[in-house]
Amino acid sequence: MSDQREAVVSNAKYLRNVRPIDPEEISDYVENQPHPAVVRQLLREEAPSLGLIEREDGTFVPVEDDPVAPLRRPIERFPDRYANQLEELLADRYGPNWHDGASGDLLRSVIRRVKSEYLHSQGKSVDYDEDVAAGYAIYHLPGYYAAVQYVLSDLAERGLLGRELRVLDVGAGVGGPALGLCDFLPEDALLEYHAVEPSAAADVLETLLTETGRNVHSTVHRTTVESFEFGGSAGGSEDGDGDTHGEYDLVLLANVLSELDDPEAVLRSCLGAVADDGALLALAPADRETSIQLRELERAVESDATIYSPAVRLWAGETPGDRGWSFDVRPDLAVPPFQRRLDEAAGDDEHDPGEFVNVDVQFSYSILRRDGTRRIDVDLDTDRWAKMAEMERHVTNRVDLVAAKFSRSLSGDGNDGGSTARAGGSDPNPLFKISDGSEAVDHYAVLTNETALNRPLLEADYGDLCSFEQALVLWNDDEEAYNLVVDEETVVDRLA
Repeated sequence: MSDQREAVVSNAKYLRNVRPIDPEEISDYVENQPHPAVVRQLLREEAPSLGLIEREDGTFVPVEDDPVAPLRRPIERFPDRYANQLEELLADRYGPNWHDGASGDLLRSVIRRVKSEYLHSQGKSVDYDEDVAAGYAIYHLPGYYAAVQYVLSDLAERGLLGRELRVLDVGAGVGGPALGLCDFLPEDALLEYHAVEPSAAADVLETLLTETGRNVHSTVHRTTVESFEFGGSAGGSEDGDGDTHGEYDLVLLANVLSELDDPEAVLRSCLGAVADDGALLALAPADRETSIQLRELERAVESDATIYSPAVRLWAGETPGDRGWSFDVRPDLAVPPFQRRLDEAAGDDEHDPGEFVNVDVQFSYSILRRDGTRRIDVDLDTDRWAKMAEMERHVTNRVDLVAAKFSRSLSGDGNDGGSTARAGGSDPNPLFKISDGSEAVDHYAVLTNETALNRPLLEADYGDLCSFEQALVLWNDDEEAYNLVVDEETVVDRLA
């Protein structure tokens, strides 16, 4: 550290608990009195290590200890400042009429290819050249921006997301989750953000990060996760026994696990980078294969971490063996202008209106922790409640059970957020995947007759714990699953 930097840091450490740190005042205390702008830049660079945030008036103060608050309302739109920055990038690369002519045709063909290949990409790396990165940003950026905020709110609801955060974003891509994280945090939060992204997507990411707040300190590591030094300067320290302890409050793995050759090995490495009181957030698309893979990986590393949410473990010593297809659905976003422009400029015979508009917010996720904390920490009494692992002996009988609501409505009737996915034949009654963490096959709650006493099933949020009294157990041959019929005899309560 240079003498000048050392002097600035020393004075900042002295003043941080006395009064707001003014670069002009610090300048007077440093030899040769550097310009206040130089001092301000040095303070910005050292802010993460000093725990300082910069205020609008240009002074620096310690970051508060209060946790980040959860979302208060749905995400309605992708912010204009990011949309405008993306369009500027597109105009620089493809010209002012990027959405039209040959460049528009190119981007539309890229998006079509990405959509097609992604459905078959599990275990295969995706080659993000400049065109693919641009198409991916146009089509996926808004949805991932919103999805990560809903998942972060899961942690914030329990006060588990601090205002001073060190974050590692593995496979950061074009930056949807990164931008969502930055906007989820309040202006007085301090974010030290590290992205691992080897592809051309990093160019888009770095461009968009310029629009984030003054207290976001970002570094993009252009390397693969397999080559990333978790225990080096980017995070991790060793104790006397040589064990590495992670230094990241949050590790993000957003929409990347399905593209890795050895996702389990990467997931274990990333868990090692998580601080003792931190969390790993894995996000995946809601489609069947990637969602099921996420649950399989979650279960594979369960010996090294605690599943915080949304999956539950309500019975000691029990783990599920079902397919695990579970995803959340949130309200659609407003159509971003860049998607509308590209869609409306399409003139080929293959085009269906809305083909290049993607405002759905559907996602699977897993939050893992190292401190044993669970969002729902319940041990059930065998004598009081039926266990899903033993549901075979209850077929055609009515039972009492406790389970988490593990999906929105899967019947396609529009209730509970709606979803086009189907999981139980053509029955129009609201149908929800449920779980107690012991099931060997899928279990669904089917609402056949809504009453005031069973309406809490509709009102419960994704991941909420519910008790069911007098639910009728039936076996569904077509789906090879159990249907728990919720009718006029069934009472459902949401449990705290």
